[in-house]
Amino acid sequence: MSRPSTFSIVARDSTNGDLGIIVQSKFPAVGALVPWAKAEIGAIATQAWANVGYGPNGLELLEAGNSASETLKILLDGDEGQEHRQIGIVDVNGQAVAHTGKECMEWAGQIVGDGFTCQGNILAGESVVVDMAEAYENTEGDLIDKLFAGLIAGQEAGGDRRGMQSAAVLVVREKGGYEGGNDRYVDVRVDEHPSPIEELVRVFNIYDMTLLSREDPNLLVHIDGDLLAIIQQALVTLGYLEKDHQNVFNEMTKSALSEWTNTNNFENKARDDGTIWPSVMEYLLEDADLMAEWRKRQHDL
Repeated sequence: MSRPSTFSIVARDSTNGDLGIIVQSKFPAVGALVPWAKAEIGAIATQAWANVGYGPNGLELLEAGNSASETLKILLDGDEGQEHRQIGIVDVNGQAVAHTGKECMEWAGQIVGDGFTCQGNILAGESVVVDMAEAYENTEGDLIDKLFAGLIAGQEAGGDRRGMQSAAVLVVREKGGYEGGNDRYVDVRVDEHPSPIEELVRVFNIYDMTLLSREDPNLLVHIDGDLLAIIQQALVTLGYLEKDHQNVFNEMTKSALSEWTNTNNFENKARDDGTIWPSVMEYLLEDADLMAEWRKRQHDL
């Protein structure tokens, strides 16, 4: 049986209680095996020769009132294969613990910090988890930003010495999912890809635009001048606007932009005040293959 050897971060955001895991591996569909979390309960990463039961069983133990350290002890005491396991746990109070069995393939180990733990096996070296921890701690922003920073730093330090294949990120928040129907605030996976971390970032950015509301309103851009011109050019290119449009942000252009926005599931970012989110603008220009032209225009100003 192949082992989902990997590197991961498990963490809790002390400001809002979000719990999350981010992971990369030279193993397919790592998101189906390693990350487990439940809002206001805890988060777990189970890897190496993974005992996948550590995920649901560990969450049950946490929900029953056990701390992260108590949960880890119970799981390991009941597992004859504990020396082949690697696991990181963070509970609702931010207690973080980890275990790397003696039989995990080198390099294997962990760093446990304040409210987070970084662990990995079959790594290029100890610097992978060291750099992950430093990047996680030193990055400003939401939990998701810190998790991505840590994972990227781990890969830049060498990552899994066998290479890359899949990656996933899971962040839970009470009623944080679609329409508040579950706790899946972020649940994005790349099951098989030559550059899974880069692809995970790309897919998450679309997920972020579609489902989350994280952009700073101060970054909203007014649609006028050169920006209006290239937005209209993009809408013409994509077939949403007639070529003989007027060079004003009139009802025809507004309707075309609204139709494109809805077609791409960006209703969450729709505006009716003559402004546009930078992320939506960039996606539109990329969609119309006009981003390079826009950057050139800005450079020439």
